Amino acid sequence: MSANTVMKTSLRNFFAHKGRMALSAVAVLLSVAFVCGTLVFTDTMDTTFDKLFAATSSDVTVSPKAAKSEGSDTGRPESLPASVLARVERADGVKLAEGAVSSMNVTVVDADNKNMGSENGAPTIAGNWTHNDLRSMDITSGHAPRGPTEVMVDSDTVKKHHLKMGDELRTIAATGDFRAKIVGIASFKVTNPGAAVVYFDTATAQRELIGRGGRFTQINVAAATGVSDSVLKKNVAASLDGPYKFQTQKETADANRKDVGEFMDVIKYAMLGFAGIAFLVGIFLIINTFSMLVAQRTREIGLMRAIGSSRKQVNRSVLVEALLLGVFGSVIGVGAGVGLAVGLMKMMSAAGMDLSTDDLTVQWTTPVVGLLLGIVVTVFAAYVPARRAGKVSPMAALRDAGTPADVKAGLVRALIGLVLTGGGGFALYTATQAAEASEGSLWLGVGIVATLIGFVVVGPLLAGGVVRVISAVLLRMFGSVGRMAERNALRNPRRTGATGAALMIGLALVACLSVVGSSMVASATSELDKSVGADFIIEGQNGLKPQAAEALKKAPYLSHVTEVKYVRTKLTTPGGTKEDEELVAATPTYAQDLRRETTAGELSAAYGKNAMSVGSEFAEKNHLKVGDTMNVAFERGRTADLRIAAITSDDTTFDKGAMYINLTTAKQYLPADRLPLNGMMFAKADAGKADQAYKALKSSVASDPTVHVKDQTDYKQTLKDQIGQLLNMIYGLLALAIIVAVLGVVNTLALSVVERTREIGLMRAIGLSRRQLRRMIRLESVVIALFGALLGLGLGMGWGATAQKLLALEGLDVLEIPWPTIIGVFIGSAFVGLFAALIPAFRAGRMNVLNAIATE
Repeated sequence: MSANTVMKTSLRNFFAHKGRMALSAVAVLLSVAFVCGTLVFTDTMDTTFDKLFAATSSDVTVSPKAAKSEGSDTGRPESLPASVLARVERADGVKLAEGAVSSMNVTVVDADNKNMGSENGAPTIAGNWTHNDLRSMDITSGHAPRGPTEVMVDSDTVKKHHLKMGDELRTIAATGDFRAKIVGIASFKVTNPGAAVVYFDTATAQRELIGRGGRFTQINVAAATGVSDSVLKKNVAASLDGPYKFQTQKETADANRKDVGEFMDVIKYAMLGFAGIAFLVGIFLIINTFSMLVAQRTREIGLMRAIGSSRKQVNRSVLVEALLLGVFGSVIGVGAGVGLAVGLMKMMSAAGMDLSTDDLTVQWTTPVVGLLLGIVVTVFAAYVPARRAGKVSPMAALRDAGTPADVKAGLVRALIGLVLTGGGGFALYTATQAAEASEGSLWLGVGIVATLIGFVVVGPLLAGGVVRVISAVLLRMFGSVGRMAERNALRNPRRTGATGAALMIGLALVACLSVVGSSMVASATSELDKSVGADFIIEGQNGLKPQAAEALKKAPYLSHVTEVKYVRTKLTTPGGTKEDEELVAATPTYAQDLRRETTAGELSAAYGKNAMSVGSEFAEKNHLKVGDTMNVAFERGRTADLRIAAITSDDTTFDKGAMYINLTTAKQYLPADRLPLNGMMFAKADAGKADQAYKALKSSVASDPTVHVKDQTDYKQTLKDQIGQLLNMIYGLLALAIIVAVLGVVNTLALSVVERTREIGLMRAIGLSRRQLRRMIRLESVVIALFGALLGLGLGMGWGATAQKLLALEGLDVLEIPWPTIIGVFIGSAFVGLFAALIPAFRAGRMNVLNAIATE
């Protein structure tokens, strides 16, 4: 047979079975679309931020060396004296230099005390209006602010919160609150991903944001004609001496891009990981499709072999069909991926993160990756069925299609599956015995991969027993129809195993994450009950501003209020080891609010003069004991020698590894303007006054919507909600794999109906009604779906229980199985089976009896 004939045969078979190929093509399409959509979406976000950073960065920027991209923990931005501006202006090559003030540690509220900031994590930025802002913004209404009672707002915030000229806004900063009326609206020339921006005149910005006049957070420098940014940077640096940082436009943009890029990489690789899971499930669908097509064409392939086709030619014929399927599904998938990216952008815009389709970025690598991935995966999945087709002998033309599978091959497969499953089980057991989480995580990963592959390989062996058990419980009530459904599911264990395995993968991950999430919540709740003695926990966005802290301390019905600050230091141990550590500087009542067990010393002593505590792991690593002296260099402050008065146990969830000092000690070695904001606060109510204290605390900070007062019940619910939101997002991404698995069940049933056409005709001829026929196919689908669900949920709970053992090493020591979720997913799988059977059952019911009986 010539190569041309092989191609013609492949094309003929592909289009002859186009309906059967369609679902496999959809699986390829969805997986490729998810990959390409992720790449286009993240590339578009990169483009958006690149344009924004390029537009907002001056030719050269001068800023304090200590300035951090995330802002200052004091609530006031790092600043430099205005005298620097005059020196920069005199540097060679400077066309224009201007002082800028900018702070991201502010909250802006309207007259109804509603936060004007973004809800998606984008910052609220307050500053003064400068010429440099004209690079990225135009004033489209009103004018720039000219006095202390005027403010200009970006148009996106105005539109989002229905503001108008003359509305009064209140800005809450670390230095206090101040009010101003909107006198101008500025529109971005580039896409604003969601930040809220407000502008004041320079004097107001200095006074209210920095805390004093005559200072700027940075100097923006524009280059004269013909002067490059790098030359200008050298000239400006030469004109100054002191702790300053000099950056060209590119360096500033790159630094900002790096901060955003780390977050974007997490999103990209997480989404690509879920796309990979969908591809894995799609492999089972494609293997099943081609395995059944090859089995149904056994006689045809045998005849091809009888007239001279070689094994390679038959093999190649099937692989060409797979290639066509991969190309078809991948090409459409690439296009669908661009559509998916646009849809994601619209969703993000609706959620408050504005992304414009004008920035839609489709790099040449995206379609190439999509096409290669889709085609390679499809051809790879079809390789085993193709090899099986090549082994069909000419004598097979004389036998019926669908001959039994090779018994020897089945035994070898079962043995390999059992070995992999046993090895994976041993790896999971080893993970539970690990002394350190890092060591156990490696064994957990090995165990998950090995047991997953093992269950997939041993699936046909498990199918016989599990399907019989499920059938005994569910199908016996349906009489002869139920028994026929059971026998159909058992007829080809390899097919049933592969179909169930596709569903098993997605549900195993759902079960694992459900167990981990529930255990984390239960552990944290248990630890809260055991360790937290405070009645109330108060948190704020980016810390608690001084005015909020003072208001909380003055609230009535309280026996004490605890302040907690996080102070950056460099420690030097008695052995000479240097460590960058963040100390917890708190009022002594913190020892009552958060009970910590000690392995040596008394925690109360750590709050004494020039004393501190260390965690047990840090003490063990550095061979420390109570009474040792630690050299502590406070960042932007003085150096102290502090005595270790207590060693706290790190067998905890809260404040694991924390080192405590008295707040008074921090104040002794840090200037007042260098003290960080309170990271959080705790409060204890007077006896019998908890309700009144709760209301009083909430009332005291009602003017700042970013401050949240929680009692222990509120805090537990917050933990539960946060874990729940994360899990829901993961479940949403896993839904793609489950959709592909459902397509696999549909495809298996559809091909199974075609395979049994003659048999169905005979059953209809001897009295089986259409309704009974459809019920039989639906029940068969339900059994296959429940088989996959049972394996997946059992496997996932095993993974989750093992993962919890590793979490116990980090203090999360409660294992909780979320039975409502597990049972709900199991029942939902039955409905998945019913849904998957709708089209195959409908088609089977419409078969003409005589035509079906006459089918070869």
